This record gives sequence, structure tokens and C-alpha cells, in this order.
Amino acid sequence: MVAEKCIVVLSGGPDSATVAYWAKKQGYEVHAITFKYGQIATREIECAFKIAKELNVPIKLIDLSTLKEIFTGVTSLCDDHIAMTSEFSLPIIVPFRNAIFLSVAVAYAVSINANRIFYGAQGSDELFYPDCRREFYKAFEKAAAMGTNREITIEAPFSAIAKSEVIRIGVELGVPYHLTWSCYLNGSYHCGRCESCINRKKAFIEAGVTDPTEYDER
Repeated sequence: MVAEKCIVVLSGGPDSATVAYWAKKQGYEVHAITFKYGQIATREIECAFKIAKELNVPIKLIDLSTLKEIFTGVTSLCDDHIAMTSEFSLPIIVPFRNAIFLSVAVAYAVSINANRIFYGAQGSDELFYPDCRREFYKAFEKAAAMGTNREITIEAPFSAIAKSEVIRIGVELGVPYHLTWSCYLNGSYHCGRCESCINRKKAFIEAGVTDPTEYDER
């Protein structure tokens, strides 16, 4: 029997890596897609390719780096003149980022005749990030159907659970978390101080799992 194709939006972080491993375990023919959107942390792109290689799945890099012209002055993830905070702050949000990624993923799905798209939004992000909520991606699913005249399911398989639970599931799936990248900066190691690094540390602690991450906290 031919496996059903799916698109996984693979950022290189632990959440999307877990989704990719989960989709492969579910028996899907996984096609990964990652993005260069003007982010400071291009290390995450390298990690996305490493994860795809470990999974033995194809991956495409979509260069949207000119979006930096929109995001400069708006988000600290793309503008190093904006302070990077250790707690959530509005400049951490990249406006409508998941919608941009999912739009491209829909086009990719149509081009390879895939009917499912998965991305790594999880429950711990719902409070702060509107485009990580189920209401958002199900509304986007309807828009995709209207814009393509075909049924394409869009899901965030872990949107109802905390990041720590995602880590527990990933450990069972054999996700190589040492190959993933969470830091908003682009150093040789995770900075250990930005909001994303703090959340990563917290998730491993709450999951009761040894954190394999190298942090540079000087």
C-alpha cells in the first residue's frame, strides 16, 4: 500500500522535530519544508536539515529572506537592534509567521498531491501566539480548501499538550534533541538566556528528561 504524503513544517526546533518523527511513525511519506525568513538564528535551518537527514526524508528550503524588510523594527528575532528578552515580550512575535509558512506548505502540498500538513504548535505557546491555536489553523484549513478546491487537512498534533509532554513523546520516538535548535540567537551554542532557551530548559526539567543541549550562559 502506498503511504499517504504529508508536509511537515520543520523549523529545526524540538517541537517540529517531534512532529516529523511522529508523522513518520504514523506511516506518512514525510516531505519536510523549512524557511529562511530573515531570522537571526539561521542555525535552526541547519538543524532542520540534520533532522531530515536522520529521518531520511526530503526537505526543501524556501528563501523568504526579503521578509526581513517587513520584520526589521518589529521583532527581535529578525532585528538585533531590538532587545532579546528572557521572558515573553511582544517583540518576540514574528507577525503572522505560521500563516506565511502554512500558505507555502499548502502550495507545496498541492504540487505533490499531499492532503495533510503538520506543524509544531504546542499547548504551551497558545496563550501568547495566536497562530499556534487550533481555532487559527482550522480556519486556515478552510481558507486553503477554498483557495485550492481540494481538501487539505492542517493539524498541529500537539496543540493540546504542554511542551514538556511533547519532549516525553519525542524521547519515546527517538528524536535526537541534541540536533535541534531553539535559541533566538545564532551562536555556537544555545545562549541559555533568551525566552526560547528558558522554555527549552523548563520543558526538559518538567519532562524529567536529561537536557542534551549545550548552553553558553557566560
